[in-house]
Amino acid sequence: MAKPTPKLPVQQFVILAVCRFAEPVVFTSVFPYLPEMVRTFGVVERDVAKWVGILSAIFALCQCITAVPWGNLSDRIGRKPVILTCLSITMFFTLLFGVSTSLPMAVLARACLGFSSGNVGIIRTVVAELVPERELQPRAFSLMPLVWAIGSIFGPAFGGALVNPVKKYPEIFGNSHFFKTYPFALPNILSGGFFIIGIITGFLFLKETLSFKKNERDYGLILGEMLTSVCCRCRRKPVKNPEHGDDESTPLLGDRQIPVSAASKEQKQPNYSAKWTEVLTFQSMIILSIYASLGLHSVAFDSVLPVFLNHPRQKLENNPDVKLPFKFSSGFGI
Repeated sequence: MAKPTPKLPVQQFVILAVCRFAEPVVFTSVFPYLPEMVRTFGVVERDVAKWVGILSAIFALCQCITAVPWGNLSDRIGRKPVILTCLSITMFFTLLFGVSTSLPMAVLARACLGFSSGNVGIIRTVVAELVPERELQPRAFSLMPLVWAIGSIFGPAFGGALVNPVKKYPEIFGNSHFFKTYPFALPNILSGGFFIIGIITGFLFLKETLSFKKNERDYGLILGEMLTSVCCRCRRKPVKNPEHGDDESTPLLGDRQIPVSAASKEQKQPNYSAKWTEVLTFQSMIILSIYASLGLHSVAFDSVLPVFLNHPRQKLENNPDVKLPFKFSSGFGI
């Protein structure tokens, strides 16, 4: 008998994409208005670029510090609880950043956003556990970067369009005291809506992939199945209870589910923990270095370009400050 062709679990990948979408939106939506936001904190003009860079870097620094601890926690309590926890905490500090009224408050909110952004590695681990077939992994691993790219398109677009809505859309928000007090809150509130959608979708439909946790009872999945059956008005085929006795029609090797208690006994939590010397091999260090170089170029450009466009244009004629190599006409100097 021919072996069935493996297929991608499309439904679970769609759910992962919904959970993942909010994070690139939040990360990139602040870039268009970050220089203007820093100015409202009373920062002098010559220090605006410095503090924009600090606010951008503090996020990545804190994310780097907590990425491994979040991954270790997911190895103990499961992927799904950690993903939902990170989304919830990130949503809270996203809203806090939108209502920041001082520079220390904004720096603290961005740092906490970095501390809570541990889903990058965990979601990639879930992808690998959902697709153990090596022939499907190239297609599977390309989906999450695609979600990041789409989120990076929407983030700056509505981040710049929705900031300071009282002045841009006076017919809608002209009488809003809240948005007059917090002109940068609206993009972050919209981002919080994406987080709520991701949290609800993940809680109801995302399946656990950690080996010794995936057979445990998941009340979120049970609730999601109930809601789905009610909405679709169709009843799924009931699963045979393993406690019931078998009859003459029951096959000897039937498709029976293992009880949770038995599964938990058979699949115990592994005690082995990989050492850093086993992880940081020569080959992995080369890959990490290349990936870090790409990130340095991409994020640096995304951070500097809004500062450049927000800075007043210098006069080129008879200006002694305009000289090579750092100041020149043509190109970005036009």
